[in-house]
Amino acid sequence: MTAPEQTNAAEPVFSVKNLWKVFGPKADRIPADKECAELTAEELRARTGCTAAVRDVSFDVQKGEVFVVMGLSGSGKSTLVRCLTRLIEPTSGAIAIDGEDVLSMDRSRLRELRRHRASMVFQHFGLLPHRSVIDNIAYGLEIQGMGRAERRAKAAEVVEKVGLAGMEERRPGQLSGGQQQRVGLARALAVDPEVLLFDEPFSALDPLIRRDMQEEVVRLHREEGRTMVFITHDLSEALRLGTRIALMRDGRIVQLGTPEEIVGSPADDYVRDFVRDVAREQVMTVRTAMRPAGDARETETGASVSPDATVSSAIEAVARTGEPARVMENGRCIGIVDHQGLLAVVAGIDTAKAVAA
Repeated sequence: MTAPEQTNAAEPVFSVKNLWKVFGPKADRIPADKECAELTAEELRARTGCTAAVRDVSFDVQKGEVFVVMGLSGSGKSTLVRCLTRLIEPTSGAIAIDGEDVLSMDRSRLRELRRHRASMVFQHFGLLPHRSVIDNIAYGLEIQGMGRAERRAKAAEVVEKVGLAGMEERRPGQLSGGQQQRVGLARALAVDPEVLLFDEPFSALDPLIRRDMQEEVVRLHREEGRTMVFITHDLSEALRLGTRIALMRDGRIVQLGTPEEIVGSPADDYVRDFVRDVAREQVMTVRTAMRPAGDARETETGASVSPDATVSSAIEAVARTGEPARVMENGRCIGIVDHQGLLAVVAGIDTAKAVAA
């Protein structure tokens, strides 16, 4: 998923600095103790009885991006997303939303944050079984104090967006798992939040339904450009949805980058093992495979591809014509992509070396 053109890097929606969440006795002492901060999770538990679920984490979430936090069970990703709105109280560090200090918010301001500005979509739908679909969707608006007619009208607008038209009066028990998750998503959208926070929302769904819901997120992001923070343990889901991905291990972020950066330039052996079985041609872009144009003929004839197209689509174009393809951007040829460069990317070989060879 590509980043929206309007992203303003100077003003992040969420800004997280040196965030810690430690569970256990005298937890607040751990972040300031340099010796304890360097211990492994097992060593820290043995020495102090504490568990550091989030360790010195820093990142910014830019307006309009899908920021994915991924990692295996126990990596700290779900604790992290709950800290953003203080559903879990951080031990130390700083969190800001639109420049406002989240940790200094009083109870009233926190309630406004959770109800209006950052809406959570959980794995477990939490639907009210005796209420209809439309009234479940409108529930957040009811909590805000909106009148019944107005909130049902606003909920009806969202129903169409998430593919639930015609099901407004059904009860949750009459819906499939995927449909129930659509209700959960619609309920979050109904309050028109600045940020949608997803905590492994699709992990309990069947694979086909899960893919449908991923498509729904992609579509909503493409149409609305809404900022999203998405938590998952599934690498393919992260690569499919993320503008950027923060890969966590033992409470720390071990690499933060675009899907292409994560797959193409793993930060360490842990990340390398994580992405080892990824189909590189589905993630890497033509920009990584192209070479400078040779002569004028190369820049004037032949098939053309975008520099941001996937390598797999460029392979199809080159195979179809049997000739190198032009890489076109804003009506100008910025390079050439051929079978040698494409195969080098697929094999994980440095393109410049492959061309030189």
